[in-house]
Amino acid sequence: MRIAMFRRAAATTTAAATLLLMSMSCSGAATTTVPPTVRPTTSPVSGGTTQAAPAHTTPASATEPAHRRPPAGPVDRNGPVRHTGPAGLPLVGRTVGIDPGHNGGNFNDPSYINQLIWNGREMEHCNTTGTETDGGYTEAQFNFNVATDLAAELAAQGARVVMTRHTNTGVGPCVNTRAAIIDRSGASVAIDIHADGGPPGGRGIAILEPVADGPNDHVIAASKRFGQDVLTQFEAVTGMPSSTYDGIGGIVFRDDLAGLNLTTVPEVLIESANMRNSTDAAMLTDPAFQRLEAQALDRAILQFLTAAP
Repeated sequence: MRIAMFRRAAATTTAAATLLLMSMSCSGAATTTVPPTVRPTTSPVSGGTTQAAPAHTTPASATEPAHRRPPAGPVDRNGPVRHTGPAGLPLVGRTVGIDPGHNGGNFNDPSYINQLIWNGREMEHCNTTGTETDGGYTEAQFNFNVATDLAAELAAQGARVVMTRHTNTGVGPCVNTRAAIIDRSGASVAIDIHADGGPPGGRGIAILEPVADGPNDHVIAASKRFGQDVLTQFEAVTGMPSSTYDGIGGIVFRDDLAGLNLTTVPEVLIESANMRNSTDAAMLTDPAFQRLEAQALDRAILQFLTAAP
């Protein structure tokens, strides 16, 4: 997912390179899509708000497996949610944000995802297509599958879950809009789900953590603690090792990502593994591994939210 990865990936193919260069980087559990009519972007110069392109919303494909299609249900102004309710469940009363990186339709609208937004430190592209395996399995699909499974795990424990997208057939939203959805939700914690496109010889998971820059100052310590919970549970449950090529011991500090720069809740971004590595790719494309990852993230979130302060 990393910005540097997109620049490397852009040189690898002809047709895909063109797109990559242009796009660059309460009862019953239920979810649905909230279709905003416009996506605002904030200017770093004036601080004002301008109208961006109309939001793209596409119904979930009828060909998607049933367990991947979000059921219809209640929504609120903060975004798509899942509600579940019996008292006594460990996460009743807690809200969790999930950002499945990219979107399956991003390939179809490079002009939209190539627009510039302010990420809290500098201008960056609204969104990107993401990477893919050598066999063409997209990061966007992987991210969505894991996020959907994770949302179900959390809802079963009583959590209210806010997701930044609920199909893999739409475009966007922009990364700053995703941050705003989670920030407005009142989430106690949030996870950004991605997979990397690193050097073919590199393997493993990396946890990207925020660097203090103002809006996120008060959640830096909590984000570090959450990041360690994610790394520990991920390695234990899935068997995926820490990254051999990025960060130190599976931890990377980043100051160039809107989701981490603009967060007001404890939040980390997980690069689940390297889609360009054949061993990692075989694991990432396996639905059984995707479910294991969801379970690992669920355990990390539960550990973080129920630990003594």
